[in-house]
Amino acid sequence: MAKTLATVSSKRQITLPIDLCREIGITPGDKVKVFIHDGQITLMKQHVGAAEGALAHLSGDPSLSDEDSLQEAVEQRDASRESAT
Repeated sequence: MAKTLATVSSKRQITLPIDLCREIGITPGDKVKVFIHDGQITLMKQHVGAAEGALAHLSGDPSLSDEDSLQEAVEQRDASRESAT
């Protein structure tokens, strides 16, 4: 795993080192997904359609709006965290 040091600017911006970008194929204009897990920020290059296979086994509930679905997911997450403590 490649490691390098980057500096966060006053605007909270980070310049991605070119060697790391080349290693995973990030080019100017690409989109990256940014998320936090276990106190770490992770960047992943977005690939169009990449989630389709991973989510193919899931079925949605058409009666739920996006907001209702999000609220349900947050409640499940919070309940899971409470039971873990």
